[in-house]
Amino acid sequence: MNLILPPLNLSKAKAWSAHAVTSSGVILAMLALLAVVDNRPQACLLWLGVALLVDGLDGTLARKFDVKAVLPHFDGSTLDLVIDYLTYVFIPAIFIYRYIPLPVHSELLIVGVILVSSLFCFCNVNMKSHDNYFVGFPAAWNVVAVYFFVLGSGPWVNVVTVLLLAGLTLTRMKFLHPFRVRQFMPLNISVTFVWMLSSALLIVQQPVDQTWLLWLWFVASAYFVGICLWRTAVAKVVLVERD
Repeated sequence: MNLILPPLNLSKAKAWSAHAVTSSGVILAMLALLAVVDNRPQACLLWLGVALLVDGLDGTLARKFDVKAVLPHFDGSTLDLVIDYLTYVFIPAIFIYRYIPLPVHSELLIVGVILVSSLFCFCNVNMKSHDNYFVGFPAAWNVVAVYFFVLGSGPWVNVVTVLLLAGLTLTRMKFLHPFRVRQFMPLNISVTFVWMLSSALLIVQQPVDQTWLLWLWFVASAYFVGICLWRTAVAKVVLVERD
C-alpha cells in the first residue's frame, strides 16, 4: 500500500516560519519578566534587546514571504502588536517601576502614564507616515529604560522625561523606523546595530562605563535624534508650502 503524502506548500511553510520568528518574542518577553522577578536587571534589558532585534527583522521576513496573501486568515499585525506591547511597554514599565529612581509615591502614577499613553500609540491607525516614519513617540520604553539604567539619571529627570515622551505620543513629530524607512536605510541600519551593540556592552559593564564606548553610544543616539528632528522639520516645511 502506497502512502500518498500531500504536497509540501513551500509558500505556507515560509509564511508560518515568519510568524514563528515573531512569536518567539513572547518567549523573550517571558525571559525578561523572569529576570525582573529574579532581580537581574541587566539580564532583563538584554532579553528585551534580543526582542527588539527580532522585531526589527520579522517584518522583513513577513514582507519577503508575503504572509498576508499566503495566510490571509492569520493576522500577523495583531500578533506583532500584542508582543510589542509586552516587550516595548509593559515589561519596561515594570523594569522602570522596580529599578529606576522616581520621586517617592509617584511610582505607580508614572508607570500608569507609560502604560496608558502607549495604548494611544498602538491603537493609532495613523501611527506611521507615508514614508514609514513613526508619527509621535512610538512607545519605545524599552529603549528609554536602557538610557535610564546606563545614565543613572535622578528621580525628577526621569519623571520629566517620561511625561515629555508620553506627551510626544500625541504629536506629529517623526521618529525613525530604521528597518522600514528607505531613505538612508543602509546607514540607518548600520547605526542601529552600533547602538544596540554599544548598549549591550554598557549594560553588561554597569556600574562601570568605558569612556570610548559611552561616546560611541552618544554619537549613535545623536544620529537618531538628528534624523527625527530633520524629518519633522521637513514635514512642517511641506505643510507650510501647501498652505
